[in-house]
Amino acid sequence: MGQPVREYLLTLCVTAAVTYLLTGPVRKFAIAAGAMPEIRARDVHREPTPRLGGIAMFGGLCAGLLVASHLTNLKSVFENSNEPRALLSGAALIWILGVLDDKWGVDALVKLGGQMIAAGVMVLQGLTILWIPIPGVGTVSLTPMQGTLLTVALVVITINAVNFVDGLDGLASGMVCIAAAAFFMYAYRMWFGYGIEAAAPATLFSVVLMGMCLGFLPHNMHPARIFMGDSGSMLIGLVMAAGAVSVTGQVDPDLLNLKAGGLREATHAMVPVYIPLLLPLTVIAVPVADLILAIVRRTWKGQSPFAADRGHLHHRLLEIGHSHSRAVLIMYFWSALIAFGAVAYSANNASMWIVLGIVLLSAVGLVLLLLPRFTPRAPLWAEWMVPPRYRRVAPAAMPAGTVAATEDGDAVEPEEEREPVPAGLHGATAIGDRSRFVGRRKADSHR
Repeated sequence: MGQPVREYLLTLCVTAAVTYLLTGPVRKFAIAAGAMPEIRARDVHREPTPRLGGIAMFGGLCAGLLVASHLTNLKSVFENSNEPRALLSGAALIWILGVLDDKWGVDALVKLGGQMIAAGVMVLQGLTILWIPIPGVGTVSLTPMQGTLLTVALVVITINAVNFVDGLDGLASGMVCIAAAAFFMYAYRMWFGYGIEAAAPATLFSVVLMGMCLGFLPHNMHPARIFMGDSGSMLIGLVMAAGAVSVTGQVDPDLLNLKAGGLREATHAMVPVYIPLLLPLTVIAVPVADLILAIVRRTWKGQSPFAADRGHLHHRLLEIGHSHSRAVLIMYFWSALIAFGAVAYSANNASMWIVLGIVLLSAVGLVLLLLPRFTPRAPLWAEWMVPPRYRRVAPAAMPAGTVAATEDGDAVEPEEEREPVPAGLHGATAIGDRSRFVGRRKADSHR
């Protein structure tokens, strides 16, 4: 078992190194190409930042798959399955669409259609859901049409869920990296723990996805020098969805039943992946929750589900008093808790210690969320002795043009000083639109 681990580690390092080394030149290219949109009223960053980081991430994906195809143990994945080629084909399409969107903007319907085409290309090459293991019912085989529709829906939902949280520096890449690490542990256990070869592609996809995110993170951490853009967020969302489809719809539950030693053991092993539509919720639950809440919020207000606003989870963390870096770390914490909690529960769902640990960590997470509410305030007579964040000065009392600072040095201008911009279709969602008349309406630029 040691040699496959070393090969996975080599694939991870190559993917991360190529992504990291390519990001610098890509940043210079994005600046030269003019892929630096103006700042909008709802944006968190205060300086124009280049995007197109997805170009470097796609280079890391290709390098990782190329290296894996020549390794002793991992090359069998390419010989016995067409799924890596299917992933690369779909990733190339979604990446091209994202690059065009980052530079010029793509209509919402065109973007949605492109996502469906990319998913359809993967389905045509064999990366599709064949059956669904349902508790109490058993294995339900799907017709080709049902499998295609379910696969396309899962891919589109996951792509947009990842894209929705791409609003703070390092947030999307870090959360997806955490989810991919948890998913790798689960898929690796199915492959080498139970000897199920059908789980091998999902294991490889998870390693490559981790490498893409780890290589890009140093350039994207606050303050970010480059954004991944839709070319990156849609790409990592598609890779995550491909792994979910592979391990859920391709692994035969009857074979797992035989390998696990009985129906009860097989049922326990399949706990987190009973239904494919629930798999993204277990590994990227926070982005999916943000997606659902955003759609409900905007629909309730009579707006388009893809209209821009400042109501995402990361925006709310900033509003209640968290700094930029702390908000990102809190989102990391919840992603890790849900993803690794699901994996731990699938490994031993009979242990009460796992459940108690998850409950305890959830309580810790709630305390962290409400931490700004518990910030001590100095009495009025002692305010001159303490830092500004402990004083009782209301934001409205700040003079016009004053710029406050958060704990980690982020510049925050008073809300009334920011030019209001009407919400419209934009790049905050993977199927959003944005104005092509940047010179006339600078506020409608991407991100």
